[in-house]
Amino acid sequence: MKPAFSVVFLTTLSGAGQGLLIALFGVEFASRLGLIATAMAPPQTFFVVGAALAVVLGALGLLASFFHLGHPERAWRAVAMWRTSWLSRECLALPVFLACAFAYGIAHWSGSPWSLALGALGMLASLALFVCTAMIYACLRFLQEWATPLTMVNFVLLGCASGFTLATACAAWLAPSLVAVLAVCSCVLTLAGCASRVASLVRNARLRPKSTVQSATGIQSPKVVQTSRGFTAGAFNLREFFHGQTPRALQRIKWTFLVAAFAVPFGLTALGGSSTSVPVSIWLLCAACAIQYVGLVAERWFFFAEARHPQNLYYRQAS
Repeated sequence: MKPAFSVVFLTTLSGAGQGLLIALFGVEFASRLGLIATAMAPPQTFFVVGAALAVVLGALGLLASFFHLGHPERAWRAVAMWRTSWLSRECLALPVFLACAFAYGIAHWSGSPWSLALGALGMLASLALFVCTAMIYACLRFLQEWATPLTMVNFVLLGCASGFTLATACAAWLAPSLVAVLAVCSCVLTLAGCASRVASLVRNARLRPKSTVQSATGIQSPKVVQTSRGFTAGAFNLREFFHGQTPRALQRIKWTFLVAAFAVPFGLTALGGSSTSVPVSIWLLCAACAIQYVGLVAERWFFFAEARHPQNLYYRQAS
């Protein structure tokens, strides 16, 4: 498939925002349960800034999605099929997530006693949005690379990993007492995300097309050999279902995202979480956030590129 950068940025930006809101709720919930000592309790500013960042990331993702529309002025119609379409459900879930994140930040800014309840709603909205986004791809049975529970697992784990890395960087600036705990959570989620993504790569490498040239063309002869696409000019099928990269380029992108999205952020977060110098910790964790996001952009690009549409069996020969 041809990756659309608008969708790549939508899923990575909003995913990081969702993971960040889940991290904020987790910190507040642990604090209310007494798992965090009163002396180590984070200030309200930590939650306000974190919620604001989650809103900004979600809004940027929503803005990026408009560049994928042929007629952005008709975007409201995307919600019309919410009963049957996961895309329509995502279009409803994203504004709900943004509203919950905004309300959560306002609750902490005003000192409202309802902040924990709003955080719980935000966490549920985040999980619902993860499910809707992942199911857009996992429900497509004819794309074998996507039609697996690993698609949803990867969306959730990668979003939470990037969100917790952001939360750790915010804590280094606003709540240093939480850095060590959040760094451990971020590292665990990054390792889990790496394991699930590698599992999907191994699975997809073993897949074999269910369709053949015979089933694609309707010609049942066992000796069908395709030598031409049947036309020389460009077409929608060639633009939208081919990424145009060589196998060698795909290999480079795969190893790039494995290193940038998992290995490097894990190391930087571990170093930042254990550093006794606050400035050094902040710089290391900010670098981890930036590098991990670049890696996740590459990962999401590869996610779309590795999906082999069955129509490519018909259009695979250039001449």
